[in-house]
Amino acid sequence: MKENKNIAFLDKIYKTSEMGIIGINDVIDKVKQSKFREFLEEQKKDYNKIVEECEKIFPKYGTEEQEIGKMTRMSSKMMSDMMIKKENEDKTIAEMMVKGTSKGITKIIEAMNLFDDSDEEITKLGEDLLKTLENNIKGLKVYL
Repeated sequence: MKENKNIAFLDKIYKTSEMGIIGINDVIDKVKQSKFREFLEEQKKDYNKIVEECEKIFPKYGTEEQEIGKMTRMSSKMMSDMMIKKENEDKTIAEMMVKGTSKGITKIIEAMNLFDDSDEEITKLGEDLLKTLENNIKGLKVYL
């Protein structure tokens, strides 16, 4: 039973990080300020590190990651395309990123509370993701 909880928590960490990468990929080409693009590239690296860690842990539980579905990917792309206006695109992108990151924080905190007795390695990864998300919001505030 505890093993299933570990897998579920790890899956939540993986998918939250994947959504961060997808979100960045959806908007990065529309960002005008080079500093903002650099910030997003750094965010993406942080998410990629967490994804890679998840991919190393899944086999320990005899499973593998479940990628985010095509519909979710398409929905993310359509939402970003609709919301980004011609004027002040960077501000709009920053607002969207803050909202998405806030959702990620909520999901990870809920998962941490639900799976509070999870494997130490997975719990640490969840804490790392939470710190990453919180730092991302701080960094995005500059572009609002």
